[in-house]
Amino acid sequence: MDHMNTTESLPLTYGLYTMCLVQDGDRVLLVNRPSEKGFPGYIGPGGKIDFPESPTEGAIREVYEETGLTVTKLVFKGLSEHVDPKTRYRYMVFNYVAIAHEGTLLSNPPEGELLWVKISEALDLPMQPWFKERFPLFFEEGTFEIHAVWDEEHKQTMKKTVKKL
Repeated sequence: MDHMNTTESLPLTYGLYTMCLVQDGDRVLLVNRPSEKGFPGYIGPGGKIDFPESPTEGAIREVYEETGLTVTKLVFKGLSEHVDPKTRYRYMVFNYVAIAHEGTLLSNPPEGELLWVKISEALDLPMQPWFKERFPLFFEEGTFEIHAVWDEEHKQTMKKTVKKL
């Protein structure tokens, strides 16, 4: 009798997310997420892509819901993903910079206080290590790919590659 590895018998599952930094000249809009929301510190707007949205439609919607701004002129900057071989889950984030926007910032944003900050000073703010690593890639030429193998059981990255394409 052929015994299949239990991991191989699990279905592949995917989570599709976006992050979209809003750029205005030498400034970028960040969200200061409180601890109770998860991922505390300064982060870019984003979230889950709703089916059947495209990644850019999801990015535009998430920025609007979190900031009140309608973004246009999105530039695709890269893909960041974590794969967990044990659970066969792939978490993919489509990363964009919006170089045009209109509207007014929400006075009571749902994900945390909104702050326009100089791009050159943003890394001085408290932020998650993974966002601090990714942040400069949004403003460099070309696109990037971050691929990490994640161990959910031990909550650690086993292997990671960062490529500039």
